[in-house]
Amino acid sequence: MVGARVAGAPAAMLLARAGYRVLMLERARFPKDTLSTLYIHQPGVAQLNRWGVLPDVVSTGAPALDKVRYTIDDFRLEGCSWPADGISAAYAPRRHLLDSILVNAAVDAGVEFRDNCSVNDLVFEDDRVVGVRTGSVRGGGGDVERARLVIGADGMRSTVAAKLQAPLVVEDPAFTCAYYSYWSDLPAEFRLFEAPGNWVGTVPTNDGATLVAGYFPQSEFGNIRGDALNALLDCVARTAPEVREQMAGGRQLERVHGTGDQRNFFRQAAGPGWALIGDAGHHKDSITARGITDGFFQSQLLVDCIGDGLQDPERLQSALERFAVQRTEALMPYYRSTLKTARLAAPAHQVDMLRAISTSPEISDRYFSTMSGVCPVDEFLTPELLELMAERVAA
Repeated sequence: MVGARVAGAPAAMLLARAGYRVLMLERARFPKDTLSTLYIHQPGVAQLNRWGVLPDVVSTGAPALDKVRYTIDDFRLEGCSWPADGISAAYAPRRHLLDSILVNAAVDAGVEFRDNCSVNDLVFEDDRVVGVRTGSVRGGGGDVERARLVIGADGMRSTVAAKLQAPLVVEDPAFTCAYYSYWSDLPAEFRLFEAPGNWVGTVPTNDGATLVAGYFPQSEFGNIRGDALNALLDCVARTAPEVREQMAGGRQLERVHGTGDQRNFFRQAAGPGWALIGDAGHHKDSITARGITDGFFQSQLLVDCIGDGLQDPERLQSALERFAVQRTEALMPYYRSTLKTARLAAPAHQVDMLRAISTSPEISDRYFSTMSGVCPVDEFLTPELLELMAERVAA
């Protein structure tokens, strides 16, 4: 396993629990934060519960987030996703805490873990990946570790994918750049605000801190990156003035973090002796905060597809092919809906639909259930919603 964060560590843990011998390599020295919106949707929290690690996440003190407020134009939707396997709350723990919990669970399952260890190359035999060549991040090394399956879970800029020259099977341009920091003394509420050209989110996390994120058109990245703090503050003032007022009464806790590299793609998911999971295989704009939840999904899906077939090359290849198809089929609807949001320009008909939804608590919850992944995207439109929209048009 190359990469030990929210895709790599769960997959390693699950494979070890299935009885396989697993080596997990991580370039960073743990514990270490990483760029992240932190939010874990209800299906992701349900996975943590099934894996037996949710109590550890809750014990970090990250608050349970069981309500969403979404403000757009002159109206607001309030509600929450339906439960996923009985789990009604989302959580947003800091990544140095979450990633460490997942790594510890993997180690407890029998995984051998090496951090501060880079993968420099892959080892091939007859066009099949049979291992990796490792070394320390500071250089040196060059040991070969052989494996029946090499899994790249090493992020959007995956070294494994680069060495494989894994092709992009779907690619779209970047639409946003994003910047965030943490403030004290804000309400512990998960809030979303949308205005033409901007998006703001507040995500309560550990120790009374709230992540405040601003999204901008990708075309503005060159200007924003030189003065990210003021750009973030201006974005919040325009898009969510109530939040900007609250920030003025609180305290900024860290420097501003951000990126203009919000790529949108699916890479080929697998091949002879290899697989890509998490951001290594599929990445999309962080505006819908689906990265962690989707990483969990891919980890579980891959291990479910492999089952007890890792030792048989033909069965393994069939399993990897199933994984590739099911991964794309499951995640494509959320990819497309994310790209619509990332354009930062909701069309008039969508605003009209949201306005109608805001008048119904039940349909608002259905909308947030679609955002979380509990309600499939293609099941969102119901006769009740269509009737509600028709009534609004008639009025």
